[in-house]
Amino acid sequence: MFVPEGFLFSAVSCGIKKEDKLDLGLIYSSEKLTAWGVFTKNIVKAAPVILGKKLIKGKEIFGIVANSGVANACTGDEGLVKAQNLLEEIAKRFKLSYKNFLPASTGVIGEQLPLNKILPKIEKLISGLTPDNYISFAKAIMTTDTFPKIVSKKTIDDIVVMGIAKGAGMIAPNMATMLGFILTDAIVSKETLKKLLPKMVDQSFNRITVDSDTSTNDTVYMLCSNRKEIKDWDSFENTCKKVAKELAYLIIKDGEGASKVIKITIKGAKTKEEAKNLAFAIANSPLVKTAFYGGDPNWGRIFAALGKTGIYFHLDKIEIYLNNHLWIKDLKVATNEDILKDEIQKEEIELLIKLKDGKQSYEVLTTDLTEEYVKINAHYRT
Repeated sequence: MFVPEGFLFSAVSCGIKKEDKLDLGLIYSSEKLTAWGVFTKNIVKAAPVILGKKLIKGKEIFGIVANSGVANACTGDEGLVKAQNLLEEIAKRFKLSYKNFLPASTGVIGEQLPLNKILPKIEKLISGLTPDNYISFAKAIMTTDTFPKIVSKKTIDDIVVMGIAKGAGMIAPNMATMLGFILTDAIVSKETLKKLLPKMVDQSFNRITVDSDTSTNDTVYMLCSNRKEIKDWDSFENTCKKVAKELAYLIIKDGEGASKVIKITIKGAKTKEEAKNLAFAIANSPLVKTAFYGGDPNWGRIFAALGKTGIYFHLDKIEIYLNNHLWIKDLKVATNEDILKDEIQKEEIELLIKLKDGKQSYEVLTTDLTEEYVKINAHYRT
């Protein structure tokens, strides 16, 4: 795994989560970083999101403090005070201000950060900082995730781009219930980062959905240690996008209770916005998702999902393809149903809908919907 120069990682267990699991992580650089962030569009924003949106505007950022188990959302002024206190306690060990660190939290909404459990572990957290502790950090931000999500790539200039993320449920556009951290040793200005990061997010994390719910804590930070000059910008930007897209795929692959990854593509829409709305209408339909889980090629549910958007399309022109097999044409099944049943049982599925009304297209990744999803979320706190 490639690790960008200038970053150290650490993680400890504070007892926020059950079974003595890692639940507090730290990313740190001894030199100031260029940083920017993208946050949830949910009106209800967690304390670390409110605080992070202010701090990200600062010129001197040295790291990220992230916890799991408690989201510190819907916690009022006390939640904001505790989020800041946690940053202060870590920052003073480095003789820095709380304004030099960025907060992130994930977990149960409505519970206060248990600083009585966290603060005694800070010395251990800081003493554990190494370039190799990124896996432990990735585990420390997991909630219902079943595996840590890490992607690392190099550009042709030997610049490293590493991404670490968490997310499995409450996944929807406007970024999903996810934390994502993109780290690079490239020299990048803040103004450039402000343009690059939203583009990356729009093409990756904003194109996934598990259950259509948008979290209170969605946060993606990008940090640059400014160690290496970018000689080929296209290579750097493409590498950043690839890292973000692979992380988005891993989130969907690990979707709560999911047994299938489903790629939905709309082609031939009149506008990009219509293509997007049609794609998400299918991706978020419980009836479509359960049909895919059950291996039932019930194509009528797809048409119903398209129709509920209120977007006009020529019904009789639509063609639907399942894993490159022509499924529906002229409102009739065009492939042997036994073949379709075999294809819909696969763990990776591609659904292509051709509208023939325009030239715009849009892709979304989603999952099927299983009994296990209900079990996980029915007993999330118990």
